Amino acid sequence: MDKFKITADFDKYKEVFLLENSKVNLISKNDEKFLFEKHIYDSLSIKLFFEKYGIKYADILDIGCGGGFPCVPVAIEYPQFKVTGIDSIRKKINAINEMKLALNLQNLEVICDRVENLKGIKFDIITSRAVADLSKICEYALPLLKKNGYFIAYKSRKTPDELDNADKVLKKFNAKVKEIITYTLPLEEVYERNLIVISY
Repeated sequence: MDKFKITADFDKYKEVFLLENSKVNLISKNDEKFLFEKHIYDSLSIKLFFEKYGIKYADILDIGCGGGFPCVPVAIEYPQFKVTGIDSIRKKINAINEMKLALNLQNLEVICDRVENLKGIKFDIITSRAVADLSKICEYALPLLKKNGYFIAYKSRKTPDELDNADKVLKKFNAKVKEIITYTLPLEEVYERNLIVISY
């Protein structure tokens, strides 16, 4: 199991998240007991990338932020980063806004819209977790990425197949996979995950 130091106190966040989850189904009830292991820890695995690449500040876009993963844990853990989450489902954006207010996350902004409608703005880092096939999400993410920026896709063991499917899209944008950072979640079963690091 890959371990990294988490500096923020997530107790208040867990309390606020579970309250919102009781109103809007952000994650399944079965997953609530694994909120830290499957969702918070997984979201913060991007710390492995930040540390390896020496990222001290970033303007981050989280595409398809859904229930707030990874954007909310990242905003909590990195108050110096500017984090923007985008999702087209209003009830989920409303739930994240409630968490933002309860936790006073001044570095977090959420937008209710489709990502393809974002125009005239680019980001240092773009993330996406459990949204779509890599080829599809690259079509959305890469036009919004600054030169020398990074797109970080959270993926499971299906990564090789998705990489094959995404090859044409990566070539279209003249982008490439820099590396794949593999880690495991802190669960009894082996739960392997990957961060696919893509840049121009």
